[in-house]
Amino acid sequence: MIKKVDHIGIAVRSLAQALPFYTDILKLPMLGVEEVESEKVKVAFLKAGDTKIELLEPTSDESAIARFIEKKGEGIHHVALGVDSIQERINDIKQKGIRMIQDEPKRGAGGAKVAFIHPKSTGSVLFELCEKDREAE
Repeated sequence: MIKKVDHIGIAVRSLAQALPFYTDILKLPMLGVEEVESEKVKVAFLKAGDTKIELLEPTSDESAIARFIEKKGEGIHHVALGVDSIQERINDIKQKGIRMIQDEPKRGAGGAKVAFIHPKSTGSVLFELCEKDREAE
């Protein structure tokens, strides 16, 4: 089952340039910044009610976020859906004929287990399944 919209991922060229809008203008509290080396991104999480905003800055021209920005510009990259038992959800989705980008979860920001549903199966929306440890929620 989908528990909630965990976060909305937004691709930005620069966290330093983007963050003041979110923290100073929108007054969203900063939850933290971390680098996810495996994905070649630096991420900043902001609290927006029960959902988070995840700003994604590429740390390499070879990252998926850099390619996204090059192709589409800055903006909404993905919607992350909080789930329990991510592997069961992946298996169920695949069984229904939906294409996944990852067949097994990998580690994402905050230590969450994540897997992406291919946008060709979702009407061009990139969805991320996200399973977090209870204390991380």
